[in-house]
Amino acid sequence: MASDVFGVSGTAMLKALAEGAAEPAAMADLARGRMRRKLEALAAALDGQVREHHRFLIAVQLRRLEAIARDLGELDARIEAQLEPFRAQHRLLMQIPGVDRVVAAGIIAEVGVDMGVFATAQRLAAWAGVAPGNHESAGRRKGAATRKGNVFLKATLFAAASAAVRTKGSYYRDKYHRLRARRGPVRALVAVAHKLLIAAFHMLRTGSPFRELGEDFLDRVSRKRSTTKLVRRLAALGYDVLLVPKAA
Repeated sequence: MASDVFGVSGTAMLKALAEGAAEPAAMADLARGRMRRKLEALAAALDGQVREHHRFLIAVQLRRLEAIARDLGELDARIEAQLEPFRAQHRLLMQIPGVDRVVAAGIIAEVGVDMGVFATAQRLAAWAGVAPGNHESAGRRKGAATRKGNVFLKATLFAAASAAVRTKGSYYRDKYHRLRARRGPVRALVAVAHKLLIAAFHMLRTGSPFRELGEDFLDRVSRKRSTTKLVRRLAALGYDVLLVPKAA
């Protein structure tokens, strides 16, 4: 009925329940937005046996939530103040799909803005614990577990990857679904987290804006690779090849 019990409408109703002064219909009338379409159902749901000790416990929990909200507000203000010297880099990182204000701040907090410390993007990925592991046996490369890495950064990147794969038209969305079919959802998400961190590394190192490769990028790469192989085979057979695109 309510997607967020502790939203504006839900909190107002809980406070009314704790005070015990309002009738079910009056409490339901505290609903806002789309919830006002459900006034009759809300009134029925709020009509029950709420005793004094129930109201007491609800009031205690509401005070706890208010205290937590105040603490979170202070922490947000503190984070914003600490981010001030890195405002340009923070805005830059938020251009990456799946990277919001919190994720961008987390990346800066864990790796800083000087990528010279890591030298290469792959070293950063290995340190973070999102570099794909490789194991070679009998001349064949096999997948291996990633390192434990920086658990805070890894969790932040996983949150960003989960959002990025839901971004329509994104390279990360296509990459995820291709890998998921072969390797499963967890490994596919690790791969996307790795790609996000690589993008962040190059953006922080060069100051360049994010460039979306597009959902058809892998198809274009595959087509180019196939074309190159075929041209090389024909050249090896003694042919000169001139590629002319077909008219639409």
